[in-house]
Amino acid sequence: MAENTNSSNSHLDYHKQKKKDEMKQQVITFALMIIFTIIAFGMVTSGLDKLFVVPILLLLAVVQVGFQLYYFMHMSHKGHELPSLMMYGGAAVAFLTVLTMVVLVWW
Repeated sequence: MAENTNSSNSHLDYHKQKKKDEMKQQVITFALMIIFTIIAFGMVTSGLDKLFVVPILLLLAVVQVGFQLYYFMHMSHKGHELPSLMMYGGAAVAFLTVLTMVVLVWW
């Protein structure tokens, strides 16, 4: 009976630590997203050249989407392989569509 209790306690401690680590990651990610947003607003209001600001804003946006998917929507967890594949496939199709339209317009 004591062996079963020890196993149950270690299992509970493992899950508590796992939840604590996950919460820590989410708080750090949230703080980084706030910092990225402040940087983006600062760049827009500073009056810098558009050719400098727009690519950096797009990069910050892509990073924030990645944070949203992997940390807040838990896409990094097991069992989310098919939704991840569908989202990456959709992003690839969207990118290729935009690229095709840009090439057709500029050709």
